[in-house]
Amino acid sequence: VMALCDLPAEFGIDNPAVTSAFPEDVVVRAREMRASMPSGTGAYTNSQGILEFRQDIADYITDRDEHVAYPANIFLTNGASAGIEMVLNGLISDDKDAIMIPIPQYPIYSALIGRLGARQIGYYLDEDLGWAVAKEELQTRLDDAKKQGLNVKALAMINPGNPTGQVLSRDDLEVICKFCAKNNIVLLADEVYQRNVYTEEKTFTSAKKIALETPGCECLQLVSFHSTSKGFIGECGRRGGYMELHHIDPYVQTQLYKLASSGLCSGVPGQIMTSLMVKPPLPCGESYDTFMKEEGEIYESLKRRAKILVDGLNSIDGIECVQAEGAMYAFPRITNFPEKAIVEAKAEGQSPDTLYALSLLEETGICVVPASGFGQAPGRIGFRTTFLPPEDKVIKAVGEFKRHHELFCNKYS
Repeated sequence: VMALCDLPAEFGIDNPAVTSAFPEDVVVRAREMRASMPSGTGAYTNSQGILEFRQDIADYITDRDEHVAYPANIFLTNGASAGIEMVLNGLISDDKDAIMIPIPQYPIYSALIGRLGARQIGYYLDEDLGWAVAKEELQTRLDDAKKQGLNVKALAMINPGNPTGQVLSRDDLEVICKFCAKNNIVLLADEVYQRNVYTEEKTFTSAKKIALETPGCECLQLVSFHSTSKGFIGECGRRGGYMELHHIDPYVQTQLYKLASSGLCSGVPGQIMTSLMVKPPLPCGESYDTFMKEEGEIYESLKRRAKILVDGLNSIDGIECVQAEGAMYAFPRITNFPEKAIVEAKAEGQSPDTLYALSLLEETGICVVPASGFGQAPGRIGFRTTFLPPEDKVIKAVGEFKRHHELFCNKYS
């Protein structure tokens, strides 16, 4: 579809031989999309995004949540990151403003908050309870912020979690939504991994669905984010995504539109990809079986790889890892980290997990991210790794993790 949107019509959708190269439903979809952008993929669009594509997103959200969504509340963005940055720009006005973020967290939040001159307030996820959220923890962090004279404007939630891989339960989501509604805090729901759920015990539930169905959340101000970079298509280079505003004051929405207008519009290929993500081939279409087969194979493989990696890490003496219920990552902790290694890391001006990650890279060629880069409980040492490589490489990596860990512990014993 993307190719046919870019190709000159005489070589693509209007070529007599087009259906010999492309399935019929692909050609039909490309014609529909081209009708939505009469000036082609190289022209600016509405700053909020092409209306027909926003309608596709609204239909997707309506079907997902069983509550009506409206295209006027949707902004197409250059990935979820651009939407997050836009909203934080609109929220933060001085150095007394603060944003609550989960610990561990995806570093875009701490980086943007710091760049915009605000303060981050970390609320800790409970690793021993599968990275759950506790109401008491949220309240304690908010009270501490108020004692410092800070004005907490928003709370960021990542579901499924990055780097932690958990899928929040409905109870967890209700705790967060009620807390934000009660304290007049804008909830930023980072839901870019919503398709990546591998456990049979849980399903993804959006923050918006919770907000609309939970007493006490009637006034919740919510911005939700999604992206083409994740899921099963993984088209991160296309820079496609969207944000949906729920119960946001019309004046504030106008100011966000001004911010979007200052960037003219998001990239058209990303807008196209976002529409394709939320509106895949229909069962009656020629390409449906191929699409479903490919997506199903990707999903089942990710599910197997997640189990292989986490089970493998848990089989290593001194490494513990919560099961990866969703997303694309595992976030293990090291429980037998040698004291001599801690001393050496301190002498070299590194965190202990950075020393460990560099040692792993040098010994095995495996690159992981030190857990300190995401934030973690005091005294915890760990790293983030992924199960995106092919299954045979994940299996090999587990063996290398074990070999390195034993070497590292022996070296510093």
